[in-house]
Amino acid sequence: MYERNYELLRSKFSEFFLPTLFTSMAGNICLFVDGLIVSFLIGASNLAPIQIVAPVITFVNLIYWMIGLGGSVLCSVAKAEFDDEKSNSYFSTSIISLLVIGILISIFGLIFSGSITQFLCSSQPELIPEVTSYFNSLIIGMPFLCYMMSLSYFIRADGMPSLPFRAILIANIVNICFDVIYISYFHLGLSGAALATSTGYLVGSVLISYYFFKKDRTLEFIKLKLGKFFAFLKKIATSGFSSSSTQLYLTLKLLVINFLVGIYVGKSGIVAFGICYNSLFILYIFLIGTAQTMSPIVSVYFKEEDYSGVNYIIHRSLKIVVIASLALSLLFIVYPRALLFLYSVKNPADVPVVLNALRIFAISYVGTAITFLYTFYAQAIQKNKLSTIISLLEGLVLPIGLACILSIPFAGNGIWISFAIAEALTILFIFAYSKYIHKKTEGEYSGFFINKHNDDEKVFEHTINGNVKDAVELAQNVQNYLSDNKSAAIVSLAIEEMLVNIINNNETVNTIDVIVRNNADNILISIKDTGVDFNPVVEKDNLEFDNISVLNKIADNVDYSRVLGLNSTVITIKN
Repeated sequence: MYERNYELLRSKFSEFFLPTLFTSMAGNICLFVDGLIVSFLIGASNLAPIQIVAPVITFVNLIYWMIGLGGSVLCSVAKAEFDDEKSNSYFSTSIISLLVIGILISIFGLIFSGSITQFLCSSQPELIPEVTSYFNSLIIGMPFLCYMMSLSYFIRADGMPSLPFRAILIANIVNICFDVIYISYFHLGLSGAALATSTGYLVGSVLISYYFFKKDRTLEFIKLKLGKFFAFLKKIATSGFSSSSTQLYLTLKLLVINFLVGIYVGKSGIVAFGICYNSLFILYIFLIGTAQTMSPIVSVYFKEEDYSGVNYIIHRSLKIVVIASLALSLLFIVYPRALLFLYSVKNPADVPVVLNALRIFAISYVGTAITFLYTFYAQAIQKNKLSTIISLLEGLVLPIGLACILSIPFAGNGIWISFAIAEALTILFIFAYSKYIHKKTEGEYSGFFINKHNDDEKVFEHTINGNVKDAVELAQNVQNYLSDNKSAAIVSLAIEEMLVNIINNNETVNTIDVIVRNNADNILISIKDTGVDFNPVVEKDNLEFDNISVLNKIADNVDYSRVLGLNSTVITIKN
């Protein structure tokens, strides 16, 4: 008897995870190193102006996450529904709108830079000149950032995760190299650091555009009427806001925390908060890499009602982020001086403030990992309201509320500890909500991740090796499972014909997943394989009596899509 071994999902997760992790690593490590270089070349005190401008970056992140990541998830769902026109519409709408928005951000940012920097420096007005210099050089790179990052999400959804990794890695290497060139050789100071970042975005945008020259890409631009364009944009923004709202709340949180730290701790506190915030770049390597790997896979498998597959992916993802966050938390609690050394913090006034802040702030890492992953998971299974509530609690209401309350009696310590308490309370809310849903649905949804479970009596999951012998044996086993169903023989024949065709069309195919759902009015056969792109719906004229001809004659419906780099075929046979 064949059972599902999840080898296909394991290999697909690994295939996506490593390039996505490296892409996240390229972006976050380079941001981390970028801060190190700036502090080394022009002093750690210059981290304060960079930290004050941080809300501007998180606001731009909000835009391209909401439209780019939100559009790519809907694009993956459309592919799972075998709707190529809709997937191309999401692609076209997302990329075009983000290019326009990025240009508008740069234009308005430059026009109103004086008012913006004055607002950002409300608690530290003496920093306005440095902040203005940094802001003006950074804002010109926003169109390239929006384009590069949004296109990277769609390329990964199209089964090509290595291209975004290479483009973003080179973009950040260019950033670091030009930090040295602009600061050391052209003596541009903070302005040079921002200009180096914008230069990196420009180079990355050029490199990632190679996607449009690849023959095996499945996404392309299509013309849309203006009304339809905005209808798609509204749906994309609505879908993507739940996960991207973390960046909106982060923007507001940074504004408030920067203000509170400036009042209660002073410039040393802003330097400390900047280093704490930069330490998150290391954590986000694993969080973003894991969440963005998980999200498209979960969205496709949940849409196909493969709840066992969803359960496998989410628990694998949770294990990665918890281990990574716990290790990093212990490191900075026990040895926070490592970051002081890396950031060249030597000012006697800054050292004790930074050490204290890091030890307390690091307690929040594990909670951050769990809530971050859960936000992406909720969006992937189309529970956007839940995702938004979690983001709102964890990213805005609790940390800001607690920081405002605790800073009064405890000053800086109250601000640092508010982050950990906010994460703990958010996880408590998720746990209570999952219990409520379990009771409300009478056990249909269960567990911390409120996932459904396949009915073992009606859903049969199988994995076979790519050989004819296993295909024939599996078909016979399925017929035995369905012995009481009048369509058992037809289902068995359909499975055999499809599997044999997959095997014959590939030199090697390691594993094939077959899921059979015995519904009240039909039987659904879902087959996934890693073989060459092949649409069984399209028959060749000179192969009238091949396996696929037989399949199309006996099946009531056959749907096919190339999604996540897999052939996904769904065969419907009515009872």
